[in-house]
Amino acid sequence: MHLKNFFLAFVLFYATEASAFSVEHEFLVQIGAFDAAKVKFTYRLNDNDYGIRSNIATNGFFNTLYPFMAQYDTSGILKKDQMTTRDYQYVSRSRFKVRSKQVIFDDNGIPQSQIVVTNGKKKTRNFTPSPTPADTFDLQTVLMKIAYQYNQMGFCASNMAVYDGKRRFDVEVVDLGTDNLTKNEISPLEGEANLCSMHIKKVLSDDDDTLWEFASNKPIDFWIMRDKTSMRPFIARVKIKGTPLGELNAYVTDINIED
Repeated sequence: MHLKNFFLAFVLFYATEASAFSVEHEFLVQIGAFDAAKVKFTYRLNDNDYGIRSNIATNGFFNTLYPFMAQYDTSGILKKDQMTTRDYQYVSRSRFKVRSKQVIFDDNGIPQSQIVVTNGKKKTRNFTPSPTPADTFDLQTVLMKIAYQYNQMGFCASNMAVYDGKRRFDVEVVDLGTDNLTKNEISPLEGEANLCSMHIKKVLSDDDDTLWEFASNKPIDFWIMRDKTSMRPFIARVKIKGTPLGELNAYVTDINIED
């Protein structure tokens, strides 16, 4: 089991209408009784484009068992509230493997091919067209769209189809209304939040050890709050019940916002 498959699910982002800004979230991820990982997520939005970066590293006991670091980048254009992915790439490093991946898109945001390099060995694969219509390519863009909608409309309920060149998934987000968060020894955040629940359903895919496979049929609950100074929304907490290692909780420990 790859622990990296847990960590990308813990970060949600937000957007505003027009003006450029960026936000950096810092998360501590716990699985069961263990501090499992630290995540730094930076999101930027301009009038015409957007970019997302996630830096992930195992922590504490988990780092001893499975040292892992990764950086994921997604970028694209924003036009008339439509987000079109133009580039996706990541690089990861574990105990025995260094791996990078870059996906090439056409002008409509449809993935065309990928270049993967594993321990210096390069492989290129062309993608086949999605067997059914899809709205987006990767999880980061899914979350971007959900947050953009939340910032504009004040709710997170949404449905999207995803095709990453191999796997086809439907993503449903249910808005569960307001909830009250209390601070703890990890996160100082408290107060009213909006509770949302994400459900990922596999439509067409071979079995694979991926984030999608892990999260399929396991709701991902997340709480959105607003910064008291800028009034920009951000994700404050994430919970996934029933993982193989126990309940997963991700807490925001720090937020930095730049306009």
